[in-house]
Amino acid sequence: MRHVIFGGDGFVGRHLAPKLLADGEEVVVADIARSDLPHYRSVRHVSCDVTDPASVASVGLKADDMVYNLSAKMLSPIQVRAKRHDFFFPVNFHGTEHIIQAMDRAGAPRLVHYTTDMIYGHTITQPMTEEHPVSPLGEYGWSKQKTEELAAEWRKRGMSISLFRPRLIIGPGRLGILEKLFKLIDWNLPVPMIGSGRNPYQFISVFDCAEAARAAWKAGVPDEAYNLGSLNPPPVRKLLGDLIRHAGSKSILIPTPGWAVKRTLDLLDLLNMPIMDPEQYLIADEDCVLDVSKAERQLGWVPQHRDEDMLIAAYSEYRTGKDGHAVAAKHVPAE
Repeated sequence: MRHVIFGGDGFVGRHLAPKLLADGEEVVVADIARSDLPHYRSVRHVSCDVTDPASVASVGLKADDMVYNLSAKMLSPIQVRAKRHDFFFPVNFHGTEHIIQAMDRAGAPRLVHYTTDMIYGHTITQPMTEEHPVSPLGEYGWSKQKTEELAAEWRKRGMSISLFRPRLIIGPGRLGILEKLFKLIDWNLPVPMIGSGRNPYQFISVFDCAEAARAAWKAGVPDEAYNLGSLNPPPVRKLLGDLIRHAGSKSILIPTPGWAVKRTLDLLDLLNMPIMDPEQYLIADEDCVLDVSKAERQLGWVPQHRDEDMLIAAYSEYRTGKDGHAVAAKHVPAE
C-alpha cells in the first residue's frame, strides 16, 4: 500500500514516515519543505503547497492510497489579532479542503487528520472526553474545528476519516513557547505561573502522535475522533519545579492571580503586543486533562512518554542548541 503524508516533512510526519517504512510500506511525503533526513533514501518527496489546489492535485493521489494530513500552521510564532485568520485558515482549513477534494477525485477514501484539543475551549467537564462541548477561543482552534465539520460532511459521502485532537505536542525539533520558559530558568529568573500551579498540565510526545496515526491505519481508519495526551499529568508546580532542579537553576516559581494575568495579557493582545496567544493563556489555570481511553479501546494505542521526561528532554535540546552543538531535527517548519 502507498501512504501519502501531506506535511510529512514536519514535526509528526518525520517520525511517522520511518514507522511506515519499517512496516514495509511505500511512503510519499508531500510538503513544501524537504529536510536532509535519512529516510528520504527510501521515501519519495513531492513538492506540494496545500494552499494551492493545483499543487495538491499534482501529487497524483490514487484510489488505494492511505492519506495523512499533518499540514498545519501552529500557534508559534505568535500572531497579532488582525493577522490570525489569514495566517491559520489558508493552510489549516482550505489546505484540508484541497486534500479531501483531491482524494474524492482520485476515489481515495481513507484519511487520518490531525486537529487540536483547542477546539474544546474552556473546560466544562473533566476529564475531557471526545464528547466535550466544542467552543474554540481563537482563530487557530476555529480553523481546526472547521476541518472537523468538513470531515463530518465527507464521511456522509463515504469517506473514512480518523481525527486526532492532541494536547501540546513536544519532542525533538520543536520548542515553541517553551523557549521563553527555558530562558527564564537559564537566567535564574522567577518563573511566573498563571494561577496557583496546582492544576495539571498535559503534553503529548511526537513519538506517541506518530504511533497513533499508524494505529488508526492498522485499525481500518475508524470514523471517530480521538484525544491524544499523556497519562497522569502532574501539577504545573511539580512539573516546573522538577525542571528547575534538573537544570540546577536558582529560579523560583511565582503563583499569580490568574484573572489578573489574563486581563493583562488581554490588554497586550488588544494593543497588538501579544506575548502569548489567548488560546494558550485563557485556559492556563484550568484542569485541561484529556481522557485518552477511547484510543486505547479502539486503536490499542497507549501513550508511552511521561510529561516530566518530555519537558526535561526539550530543555536538554534547548541547552544543546545554546551550547553550539548541532541538533539533527533543530529546524522544523510549521506543520
